[in-house]
Formats: sequence, structure tokens, C-alpha cells
Amino acid sequence: MTPTATYRLQLQPEFTFASAEAAVPYLAALGVSHLHLSPVLEAVPGSTHGYDVVDHGLVRAELGGEAGLRALSRTAREHGLGLVLDIVPNHMAAAPRHNRALWEVLREGPHSPFARWFDIDWDAGDGKVLLPVLPGPIGEELGSLRTEGGELVHGEQHFPLRESTAHLPLPELLDAQWYRLAWWRLARTELNYRRFFTVSDLIGVRVEDPVVFDATHAKILQLVREGVVEGLRVDHPDGVADPEGYLRRLHEAAGGDCWIVVEKILTGPEHLPAGWPVAGTTGYDALHRVDGLFTDPAGLRRLAGAYREATGTEDGLGGHWESTVRRAAYEVVTHELAAETATLVRLAERICAGSPALRDTAPWALRTALRELLVRVPVYRPYPADPEAALPEEAAQAARETFTVAEEAAAVDVVRDLALGRLGDGTDHRRFRARFAQTASALRAKAVEDTAFYRYAPLISANEVGGDPGDPAVAPAAFHAFCARLARDWAATGTVLTTHDTKRSADVRARIAVLSETPERWVRFLESLPGQAAAAPDAQLAWVAWQTAVGLGLPDADRLEGALLKAARESGVRTSWTEGDAAYEKAVSAFVGAGPAGAARRSVAELVAELAPFVRANVLGAALVHLTMPGVPDVYQGSEREFLALVDPDNRAPARFGPPLPDPLPPHPEPGAEEGARDRAPGAGAGPDVALGAEKLALTVAALRLRRAHPEVFGADGSYAPLTAAGPAADHCVAFQRSGRVVTAVTRLSLRLDREGGWRDTELTLPPGRWTDLLDASREFTGEEPVQLAELFAARPVALLSRADGPAATSESG
Repeated sequence: MTPTATYRLQLQPEFTFASAEAAVPYLAALGVSHLHLSPVLEAVPGSTHGYDVVDHGLVRAELGGEAGLRALSRTAREHGLGLVLDIVPNHMAAAPRHNRALWEVLREGPHSPFARWFDIDWDAGDGKVLLPVLPGPIGEELGSLRTEGGELVHGEQHFPLRESTAHLPLPELLDAQWYRLAWWRLARTELNYRRFFTVSDLIGVRVEDPVVFDATHAKILQLVREGVVEGLRVDHPDGVADPEGYLRRLHEAAGGDCWIVVEKILTGPEHLPAGWPVAGTTGYDALHRVDGLFTDPAGLRRLAGAYREATGTEDGLGGHWESTVRRAAYEVVTHELAAETATLVRLAERICAGSPALRDTAPWALRTALRELLVRVPVYRPYPADPEAALPEEAAQAARETFTVAEEAAAVDVVRDLALGRLGDGTDHRRFRARFAQTASALRAKAVEDTAFYRYAPLISANEVGGDPGDPAVAPAAFHAFCARLARDWAATGTVLTTHDTKRSADVRARIAVLSETPERWVRFLESLPGQAAAAPDAQLAWVAWQTAVGLGLPDADRLEGALLKAARESGVRTSWTEGDAAYEKAVSAFVGAGPAGAARRSVAELVAELAPFVRANVLGAALVHLTMPGVPDVYQGSEREFLALVDPDNRAPARFGPPLPDPLPPHPEPGAEEGARDRAPGAGAGPDVALGAEKLALTVAALRLRRAHPEVFGADGSYAPLTAAGPAADHCVAFQRSGRVVTAVTRLSLRLDREGGWRDTELTLPPGRWTDLLDASREFTGEEPVQLAELFAARPVALLSRADGPAATSESG
């Protein structure tokens, strides 16, 4: 069944099925219809996320096992809730000691019945699987290797031994195995199995094989058939060989009543493939549009100029977005993904060698063409069904121009045609198509999300998955067009604002986004910092640090330091995960203690207090739009209140819940009029804002209970239509109606609105009928004449109106 709203829970050893079961009364009172659980299958012991699955046939014991999951399902059902599970078809943990399927492959080699499970290139690496698990070169680690109980052991790691080899001396024993233990650094260039992005600890699974699909999905499908689970979230479908084929098999096996959404990252105007039998995406496309409403494009341009002047970042290293992405892509494809590129070159060479017309294509030309095309793929994964979106001629021409000889540039057309399926359909042709697409998605993720996002930082709230930091602002008309398309084509798609993968929670982003409306105030703030506090190891990191501090409100030294060190390592400019600079990282830590979490703490608090009323408008506006726009909203654990979290692991802490919510909720604390907010003492409003948190909770409960009580208003049978304000400040209001029964109206760019003189005579005409404000039942409006926005937004910057004379007249609480 289609949920009305889901609530994401991050399961881990410190938050188990029993913990989730205890929270069911609270979550049912909140108003969601389904609990959305992170992966539940057996994972590496101690895993805090569960994406490192080791056994698809077992529900994870550390979480309470299958009995615990079934108990949670029963309790949830007693409270009117269902379960949605996050599943991981693309990869498993490359941990032989725990992954028995991989253990058998390493023991028996390509003849193992489990060999078909994994994308291993047995033709590379002398017919052995490279295992890059050693802390140093093999020559330095021989003394740490031993046999024990018929296994090869290195520290805590255990590996199987090929039959009849246990008696051999160590050098001969190592040579006799179906695998080669190696220094971890060799993964970049020598790895011969497909992995998740550049994570060698996660090995790719061949779910395109029906036998493998059945084996890896039997338990999940059993839970679906028996009614324990009602929906599935599919992790990283771009990673599998044939996403559409996989999703069709999953849809048929799960049955038509199972709600399925996919973590498909859509870039710019890209649409979800129409042939996919799913309800939609997990919602990053919606996140980008909602956030964009609260980003000021004119102010952002001035902020970007100030950023370049203050940081002195080079073009390609953060100075401009497109060049930053391109440089990062070259670095990733030539270094981190060198092994994946080598696999593609080998496949292309074999194909060319077997074709008289292509036999003279030089291997170096194929390698160059692959690199030049991969860095120009404009989407996460190219799909041959739409060649101009996947590999446009413009990209091909730019790749050709990197060659000096036209005949050699023909390799670009060879690679492009292979990637698009134009040169045949043999086994190697199909493998090339799939691996090219899989590598493209890994490249995009690593170059954009994990590198460029950390190098280009004028406004870090714009640096989220599926977003466009170079042009993040979204005009109301574009937002309405997006929502109209969702309502028409993907009414049951997922929508999100915060996830376990967002770099910053929605409320942190909402705080930072206000800076796009006041770039001059931001520059004055930086210039006013005391010298010691401003002494960062580099200007770009300082810019990121101060924006992060404002996003948190009350900078916590440990949390801020962890986020900044991760940002510096991901950026890879001054330090990295593999080439660390200890002195630089020590300087980062010292800067945090002396600056944002030290001498300048009061300065940060003063700025946060000054911006508080405008942050309030962003937080409440984004939340209400998300909860009432087309699609199925997913509420991340804790984000029903103000939720200030940074990148993982900060955002994955075990959830904590109080007693069930009363019905109805008591009046929330008044946040204070905007005039009073400006007169607060320095430091007021820093950190989590209790009043704002209560106000956001009341809004969330009202919207969720309304959705649950009246799914017909928000679902596939409902409708969406924009409402347009009129007057001098019309651009600062975003409003829409759902099925003629519910109206959402929010304030956008409120700081700029305030500077321009407020709402003045701006008004909004409501649809016919009598309308009640669900956030303040004492207020009513009629659609017979325009409503002054100064009146509509007198108490708060948002309004949720329900037809007082229709079926959506009240929420569940009455």
C-alpha cells in the first residue's frame, strides 16, 4: 500500500527493533503511516548503518533477529503503522570471515557455485581475486600472517585456504590460493572486482543473474508476502548492471501492492525513466527544489564573488562550480577509479580485436577516449534509451578535441557507440555497456558529492545530493512546474529534506541559506572576527567553518572539528583519507578550539540571534512545503523538531524518543514577534531553538495527521495547483492548493522581504469556501475576497488552511 508519510529510523546495535517498538506509540501519534527502517539483514558485526550486508537469508541478530522484526511489525500494525525496508541489492561486505558466499569463492575460485554472485574479472590478476586488506606491502606483512585452524589469519582477518594447501610453507601457500592478499593502496590500480564507488570493503553483487536475485531476495520477499513489510526503498539502483530489468523482477516478485521507491539521483532536468515499475525516487529531487525556494539568487551571486575574493581559490579548485567538477572528475577517473577504467579498456580492446573495422584502434586511444567521455557524462548514469541525455554529441565533440590527430579521435566514437549499444550485443558488448554506466555513476558520486561539494563552498547549504551548487536557487514557477509533474506522473514518489546521507540536516541548511539574502552582513561578520579566532590554516576552510558554526547555532567543538576534518579530507586539496597531512589536520583542530568554538563563540551567537526570525521562516516554510507537496514525505528521525545535524556520523546517532504525543498538542511556546527577536540578548537563539522546535513539531503533527486522515486529498486521486499572490511582495509567497481542500502558504526570502518594507498590500486569493487555519483554529478566512498576506502571516510565516465546509475540514485531532 502507498504510505501517507514515512518516518526513517537508523537501526544499529544501540537502537534495535525493540527500541523502535518502544517508540511506536509516539510515532503513531505523530501522524505517519509507516516506519522506514534502515537495512535489517545480517551485516558486519558492530555496523552502525547496515549497508555492509553479509547474509541475505538472515535478519540481523544484533538488532533482535527475525523475531524482533516480526514483533516490531505486530506492534506497529496494532497502532495503524506499516513497515518500509531499505534494501541493498548492489553490494555486500567484502569481509570473508562474515560473508560466507565470498568465503566459498575465495576457497574454490571461479568453479564455486557462488562465483556467479560477484563481478570478478578472473582474466585480470593472474586468475586471482585481489584482496587489498593489508596495512603494508606483502613483504612487510609476511611475519604477521599465520595459519590457524585450517585458515589464513592476519590480525582479526580470516581467509579460507584452498583444498590441500594448508600444509605448504607460507610463500607457496600464498601463491596457491585463488586470491592475492595485497597492500590496501593497490586497490586503486589492481582491483579486479566491482565495488561500491571506491569502497573496496564493499563488493558488487550480480543481481542481474536470476539465481543470485532469488538467493539474495528470498528473505525480503518472504517478509513482504507475509505482510510483515509493505514497502521497499532500493539503495543505489544505478550500481546494478540492468536497473530496469532488476526493478521489473523485484516488482513482479513483491506484488503490485508493495510500495517501491529507488535512490535514483536525478541531475538537473533529468527525469526518472518512465519504464521503471516503481512509485518514484527517494526524494533528493524534491529536496533540491524545496531548498532552492529559500535561496536568493541575486544575493548568492554577490556571496560567490565575496567567497572568491576572500579565499583566493583557483579555478578548478573551488573558484567556479563547473571547472571544479571537471577537475575533480579527472582526478577521480585517473586515480581512484583507475582499476575500473582498466577493466573497460580491456573489454574495449577485446571487442576491437574481434572486429576487422575496429582492429587498428590503439589501446592508448581507447583509454583516452574513455577518460574524456566519462568526465563529460552529464548525469549519474547514462541510459542508452536516451542517448542525447546519456552522452550528448556536445560531450563527444569536446572529447574528440582533446586528440591532435583526427583518426585517433575516432576512438571517441567507438567508445560512445559501445556505451550506447550501437556496435553489437555480444557478451563483451553487454558487459562494456553495463560497466561503463556503473563506472559513470561511481565517478559522478565521487567527483561531485565527495569532492567538488567540499571544494566549492560559497553557500554550503546548496551542496546536497541531487543539487546544483552553481545555480541552486529555484523560482516559484519552476517549483510549481516540478510539483505539477509529480502530481501527474509520480504522485506516490518519495520526498525528503533530511536523510542519513545529507551533508547537513534541513534545519542547518535553513540557517545557512539566510546568508544568501545578506551577503554584505556575512562579510562584515568575517571581518569583525578577532585575529586569533580568524587564524585558520587556510581561507577556504575558514569560510566553511564559520558557515557551519552559524548552521549549528552553538558550535560544539567535537562535532564541528569532526565535520571540518572530514570536509578537508574529502576535498583532497590539503589533506586526504589516503595522503593525510598530520600538521594541517592538527591546525584545523586548533583553529576550531580557538575560533568558532572558542573566542568567537559569542560573535557567532550574536549573528545567529540577529538572523533568528528569518531562520524561523525558512525552517517552518521548508517543513510545511515538504509535508504538503505531491509525493510521500519521509521524516528523518528527530527532524519533527528542530534538528541540527552535520554529515555522518553526526547525523546517525541513535534516536531518542519521549512519551507519546498528547492529542491535541498543547499550545506551543511563542517564538516571539520579529521585533522582539531583534532585541534579544547576545547568545539568545544560539543552538537548538526550543520555541522553534515546538512550533515545528506542532506544524509537523498537524500536516501529518491531516495527510493520514485524508489520503484522497494528497494521493494519486488528488490534485495540485499553484496559488499566485498579487502585489509588491508577491515573489515572497509560495502557495498552492491540494484537491481544493487544503492550502499551503509560506514566506520565502523573508530577510529581503523585511528590508523591502514587508508585505505592504500584497494579497492572496483563496479558492472558494470557508478556510480554517490548522495551526491556529481561532483563525478563519474566506475565498470570497483576497486575503492580505500581512494578516495571513501575522502570527507565523506559514499557514496551513483546511476547507471548513469540506471533508478535509479538520485533522485527526479535530
